[in-house]
Amino acid sequence: MGKRNREKRAAKKRARGGQGPTPPRHGGFSSAAAEDFWTPPPPMVSPELVANELTHAAHAHASGHPSAAEDFATTFTRGRFAAATRTVAMGAGIALASVLGRLWEAGWTPADVCEYARRNVGDEATGLLVDGIAADTAKHASATVDERWVAQVQGIGADVWWSHDRPHFLQWAERAGVVMAQALLTVTGLLAELMTLPELPVIVPPPGSRVARATRSARGVDQKVLGRVRGLLAKAESTQFPEEAEALSAKAQELMNRYAFERALLDADAHRKQTASSTRMWLDAPYVEAKSHLVAAIAQANRCRSVFYAKLGFVALVGEEMDLEITELLTTSLLVQATHAMVAEGRHITRTGSSRTRSFRRSFLVSYAVRIGERLAEAGSRAHDPVEDARLLPVLTDRSRVVEETFEAMFSGALVQRSAPVSNGAGWQAGRAAADHADLTIEREAVDA
Repeated sequence: MGKRNREKRAAKKRARGGQGPTPPRHGGFSSAAAEDFWTPPPPMVSPELVANELTHAAHAHASGHPSAAEDFATTFTRGRFAAATRTVAMGAGIALASVLGRLWEAGWTPADVCEYARRNVGDEATGLLVDGIAADTAKHASATVDERWVAQVQGIGADVWWSHDRPHFLQWAERAGVVMAQALLTVTGLLAELMTLPELPVIVPPPGSRVARATRSARGVDQKVLGRVRGLLAKAESTQFPEEAEALSAKAQELMNRYAFERALLDADAHRKQTASSTRMWLDAPYVEAKSHLVAAIAQANRCRSVFYAKLGFVALVGEEMDLEITELLTTSLLVQATHAMVAEGRHITRTGSSRTRSFRRSFLVSYAVRIGERLAEAGSRAHDPVEDARLLPVLTDRSRVVEETFEAMFSGALVQRSAPVSNGAGWQAGRAAADHADLTIEREAVDA
């Protein structure tokens, strides 16, 4: 079949549609084939048809044909479409909402999508995405939006700032200072990126779910405690005296675990059913894989399981809610401390003048993670002694069972074990020494608050 015949066939097929964006083929957003390449639309235009054409152009763009995005933008800003700006803008909004809806069904959350966008698209596209999330959330009844979802939407700064008398896409373009053609290129590139994202386990019900607004577990760390803990960790990250940090470090995980054990006793008294949830921690480059080992070590010490998504750059955590909060807090602080210590070691050059800085720093971080894991395990074993109680072991055993069952349900059959080879002995020794000086402290006053 010749190229012209393929174009005619594609145009007729789309002209018979007009019911909204064509869904991607099952198995992923990036499955566009040759027939998905964008071709000129039929004479009649509607928002639904524009959305359909935009979806096709994004598919082609994601398949390695960037000219499709330019062709789409050029066609819909010239000729007979030049006066249809409002219709085109409405179609862009429909296409973005459709792709976001499929991402929510595929297990993505607002925070995850924005973290991915922050790493892979420009500020303009990220701003458009945030607005799309705000619009998507606003169209659902509050009773059908999980409060964890609401917290993420608020965390990324997504709010409906635009008026409803004009399409949002036009107001976004004016706010971003871009002409319509550039705006269409931006939305096409954004959709193309989002279409490539893989399916993930669902960790928060998306808006509009049958499940009513979730009641957040009361077993998490009290917000006042979290505020004080963050203040203490901020001081730990800024200290210039390793000896001071070393003197405090021995009590850190011990106190956190003691607090967790005391809360477990409350669960035993109330005969509360144990539950597990999941969260994701995105890691910044460079040395993402090496940093993931530190997250895993801290998670294990706090009774959580972890999975590293190497291609995306995040670690998925499964555990009891309070254990997840402790893991996230401690990981955030220790990543800062590890980076400070690593950079302080300076650059490393061989005798021939070539750089070994990268291998040194990678080995440093892996070693740091191993030693931190050892220290946390030692502190955790000490924390158990003052809380000896016959009620404790059954609760912890039940909690561990629930975490394992949840982990297996989410990731069974999809895991690959990876080792962490170390090629720089000096980096290994330096990382271990830095871990010995790391400050893990959370004072007793904060824990008991």
